Amino acid sequence: MAVRSGAAGGARRLRWAARLLPWAVGLLAGVLALGPALGPGYVLRYDMVFVPDLSPGTVLEGADGFPRAVPSDVVVAALSGVLPGDAVQALALLAVFAVGGAGASVLFARAWAGGGPVRAGTLAASAAAGLAYVWNPFVAERLLLGQWAVLLGYAGLPWVVGAVVRSAELRPGAGFAGVVRALVPAAVGGFSSVVLTGLTAGPVALLGTRRAPGGAPPGAGGPGGHRWARTGLFLAALVTVALPWLLPSLTSGAGTDPAGVEAFAARSDTPFGTAVSLLLLGGVWNSGAVPAGYGEPVTAAVRLLLCLAALAGWAWLLRRGRPPFGAGLSAAAAAGLAIALLGATAPGRELLGWLVGLWPGFGVLRDGQLYVAPLALVQALGLGAAVLWLSGSSVAGEGGAPPRGLPVAGAVRSPGGDGPPPAGGSRPEPAGLWRMVLAVFAGLLPVVTLPGLLWGAGGALAPADYPASWLEAQRAVAGDGRPGAVLVLPWSAYRGIDWSGRPTVVLDPATRLFDRRTVWNDDLVVGTPDGGAVVVTGEDARAREVAGLLRPDPGTGLPERLDPGVLAGAGVRYVAVTAPVDNQFWSGVDGLSVVVEGADMVLLEVQDQHIKADKATISGLEVTGGLVTVGAIIWSMARSGSSLVFQCLGPSSGSGARKEIPK
Repeated sequence: MAVRSGAAGGARRLRWAARLLPWAVGLLAGVLALGPALGPGYVLRYDMVFVPDLSPGTVLEGADGFPRAVPSDVVVAALSGVLPGDAVQALALLAVFAVGGAGASVLFARAWAGGGPVRAGTLAASAAAGLAYVWNPFVAERLLLGQWAVLLGYAGLPWVVGAVVRSAELRPGAGFAGVVRALVPAAVGGFSSVVLTGLTAGPVALLGTRRAPGGAPPGAGGPGGHRWARTGLFLAALVTVALPWLLPSLTSGAGTDPAGVEAFAARSDTPFGTAVSLLLLGGVWNSGAVPAGYGEPVTAAVRLLLCLAALAGWAWLLRRGRPPFGAGLSAAAAAGLAIALLGATAPGRELLGWLVGLWPGFGVLRDGQLYVAPLALVQALGLGAAVLWLSGSSVAGEGGAPPRGLPVAGAVRSPGGDGPPPAGGSRPEPAGLWRMVLAVFAGLLPVVTLPGLLWGAGGALAPADYPASWLEAQRAVAGDGRPGAVLVLPWSAYRGIDWSGRPTVVLDPATRLFDRRTVWNDDLVVGTPDGGAVVVTGEDARAREVAGLLRPDPGTGLPERLDPGVLAGAGVRYVAVTAPVDNQFWSGVDGLSVVVEGADMVLLEVQDQHIKADKATISGLEVTGGLVTVGAIIWSMARSGSSLVFQCLGPSSGSGARKEIPK
């Protein structure tokens, strides 16, 4: 009886560890990676712009281009109503690591154990999978690009894969609710996140099969059927969460510049060329987003070995564990790598340019490196499998269930099972100890091969406070109830700021600082490897119109003189000059008054009573779409009474319990 009671207690402790360990791994990785970025102040870098008191009006009255950032900015604006903006940013960044690490960890445990007993070896391997998923070049480079919303969608990919597989075992309503709930990170992430989720989970829905009891593949008429119904259900859920940006994009009239194909094509960031760089989950188009030390020959070579070991582990997992999402996720990884490679070849660039010219929506394919995300999930799960094999915990039968009579390292025997572990099991053999040490080392290799991500990416993610003049300008505009937009000068999208004591490039924060429409130059200048530059024309038609009226100097981004009548005719009430300028082009101009004047912020007011009011930028159809998405998410949460958190890795109990992939 004492033995049975001890075994039951050990099983209970492992079940709790199975609930908490995945989240602990993700949170610990997030703290180590972000470091100072979690402290007071705002981390401003490239596309990552958080501001104090972000207004919903700023989001809903944004530029006339594709509304890529609408969902993420709406969520940030809502949270900023109850929390300081820098706290919202810290939570968003930490969520990337927590949700992603936990998702990959849970997905691996289910892929191997299949809902069977919780085992210590499986927990260790699943922790390695979770760490590998959030600590790799893809995450580091996207983080250094400031694309936190894309990373949030990336973090949700394992949950969506699990929910799609589980939907095959549930009634349509419950399956739809589970998929919608898992799509919450992608819904917040917006345009790119939803597209990336479709690429990753679509093939899983189409090709995935349910593992039958005992691990045997289902027959032709078994429970693995209905793939078309499962695919349709997934697509319906994907469209539902995409409505907040999908509906505005249909009427935006925005265009996409084919020049972006060359500008955003994947590039080599290792000594092995572009193709291998992508295989290693790197290859970002911006050299400023490559972590320190990543491209060195030694670290790149070790990273290559780690990648090959992970792919070998994935092949082993497909053969031994036979996860129900194996074929679909493999197809998604291969397709994603193929898309990423398109921009790296001349014929591929021609094809992409032709597609973008045919329909602007194909512009989403320009940033090729984005599509290695499914490969990152494959490699993370493969590394978990490699750690499981190295630790000696992989003595398993079909579907990952240990065969009767065979001891498994770290296994906890439940009452009524095969009895207690053999005597002496608490003293491992020397060979087993070395295997465990090697497995731990392999599990930590993602950190060893990418030290540049540690502690705020080596200081690159340092927080800073907004200067007092910026906050004063924000309050002045917020206190004016009259209509009119804010024109942001100099006429360039990005600024070099050094508020944190470390110079960095960031999208001008003034584009989100004010509670009304801002007009700014959304053209993007991207350097090429040969020292040249590619100008990618922006999507905002109103910005192009204003540029034609101002005729700013290409070198300085400043007009020779401001004409209040022209500004009023363009609907501009304020002009924000957000960089130190020598030429005070507003001096002596009648009809302009200085509201705020600081070292790097000057706010000018256009004194004209006939400023054209901004047109309504959000229609009833768009409002309805947003309400449908929010309503579907709330319904999905209520439908199951749970969320993404605390999914149990062990078998369900009670009548009618089934072994299922977690949502």
